[in-house]
Parts: sequence; structure tokens; C-alpha cells
Amino acid sequence: MFEWLGPLKPFIPPLFHILVFPGLITLLVVLLIIIWLERKIAGKVQLRYGPLYVSKRIGGALQTISDLLRYTFQEIIPPREADRLGFILIPGLMIGFSVLPLAFIPVGEYFPLAVNVSLLAAVALIALNPLLIVLVGWATSNKFAVIGSLREAFLIVSYEIPFLISVLSMIIIYNSLDLLEIVGKQATVWGVVLNPLAAIVFLITAARSTGRFPFEICEAESELIMGPYTEYSGLFFGIVMGVSYMELYAYSLVFVDLFLGGWLPATGFALTGIALIDRGFLPGLVTVGKAFLIMVVMVFLRSVYPRYRVDQGIRIGWERMFPISLAALFLSMGLVMGGVAL
Repeated sequence: MFEWLGPLKPFIPPLFHILVFPGLITLLVVLLIIIWLERKIAGKVQLRYGPLYVSKRIGGALQTISDLLRYTFQEIIPPREADRLGFILIPGLMIGFSVLPLAFIPVGEYFPLAVNVSLLAAVALIALNPLLIVLVGWATSNKFAVIGSLREAFLIVSYEIPFLISVLSMIIIYNSLDLLEIVGKQATVWGVVLNPLAAIVFLITAARSTGRFPFEICEAESELIMGPYTEYSGLFFGIVMGVSYMELYAYSLVFVDLFLGGWLPATGFALTGIALIDRGFLPGLVTVGKAFLIMVVMVFLRSVYPRYRVDQGIRIGWERMFPISLAALFLSMGLVMGGVAL
């Protein structure tokens, strides 16, 4: 496909993967659609006037477009006492660590960056963004932002550990850190069937890490305004608000590859799934389609759940998610000892 490029050929697939599909361009399209859909779902369930009736003939699309224009042309005003370098640099780093994991998450045979520890690389990069949220509050030198960042720090510890244990549970079953190989091993049975406990922990901790309801705790506008992002305005505010959706996209792709067979179809159709691998962009579309459905479920939670208090969120992490993640780990070990590992 890229033979005419000569010595540049090895660099083209990774760049295409990061920048086009399933990378930045696809990410921006998905982000616009999911934000619009989140507003429409919340408007329908909660009978909100704006999302239901603003530009009704075109489905309320003007609201998303107007927000995009507003964020683009608003003035960015750094606080006088803020660390200006950190204030300006951290939003860019947040975007970078939201997009870079896509280089390691395969959506088909022809797209992944060729490394045999792709799962480890993707999870490591995704896990860095909560740390940047802590730095955001410190850099803005605002007491509400600092409180929001401290909340994030407490929550990181209580949810990242169960998240990593759930991923470890699946590594034990697959005996691999290569997402491409992991997807191939699900040709007969999906990971979610083998270890549903790990899947549940992964989804809940991903919702917490991306600030989905009921875990939108560090951006609690009723008492903290916008938490760590209180001092951001204009395009920077649009960036820090959009990063959580970018992270959700990356988490959803990893979930699909770990638990839902990646681009392979439903359990029991292994031959069809293997045939799909050789059909150009179709495997990628299948993977991104599954990830989009996961994102829809996540944003739907805003419509039906209230926000937890910070103590409730931490308690759920340690008293619920941590024991369930350990149970998922023991389940995986039991499956391996029973000869069920893939």
C-alpha cells in the first residue's frame, strides 16, 4: 500500500494511526458526536429545554458549534499568581497523553504500532492524565482549584489500583501484553465472558478516571465551581473539558480489545471474525463502533445518577472496587489453573 514511499514506509502506518484513524481526526469527530449525544440524552431524560428545542430542526447541532466558536475566540486570561509555564503547558500535555495511547491500541491488523507490550504502553500513558489534573490545580494558584486537585489525588489512589488489578487479571488469562495477540485469542470466546468481574471493575474505574457521573467529583460546580479548571477560559477551557472525552475514547478502545474481541464479531462466529481481518478499514470501523457504544453508555450515566461526595467515591473505591478486583484476579488464576486460559 505504501511501497512508493521507500525508506519512509515504516513511519507512515503509525502516523496514520495517530493522526487519522483511530487517532486525532477520528477522535475529534467522535468527540463532537458524543458531546452532542450526551446533551440530547440528558435533555430527553431530564426534560431540559435547551438541548431539546435549540435549533430543533437540525437536532440541536448549533449548540455544539456555537460552543466550539465561543471557546476558540474567547480571551485566555492567566491568573496573576499562577505558574504561567505550567498553566499554559499542562493542557497541551493532557491532550498529548490522551492521544498518544492510540498509537498502541490496535483496531485491526494493519494499524497498530508494532510493539509486543502495547497493552502496558497504552495503560501507562492513559494513567498519566490524572496526575496532570493534580498539577493543573497547583499551577493555577486558586484555592478551589487546589481543593479539586486534592480530591483527584485521593480518588486516583482508590481507583487506579483496582483498575490496574482488573487489567492484570486479563493479562493472566491471555498470557500476553500484546493487544494484537490478545484480540486474536478471543476468536472463540470474548474476555468479558471469561472474567465479567474484571470487565465491571474496568468500566467503573474508567468512568471515575474520566469524570463521568456519578464520579464528577473534582469538578463539582455547586461547591468548587469547576475544580482544577476554575481559572481556565477560552480555548484552554475547551481543551481541559474535552480531554476527559478523549480519555474515555482511549479507555473504550482498550476495553473493546481486552473484553469484547476487538474487531472480531460475537462469540461463536470465529471464522467470520478471522475473515474480517482482511477487509481494509472494516476491522477498524467495527472496533471504533464498539468503543462508541461503550462511550454512549458512559455518557448516559449523567442523565440518571447524582454526583457522589468525595468520601463516598473513595469509600466505593476501597470497599467495593478493590475487593471485586481481587476476586477478578483470583478468578483469572482459577481459570488458568483449570486450563481455561486462552
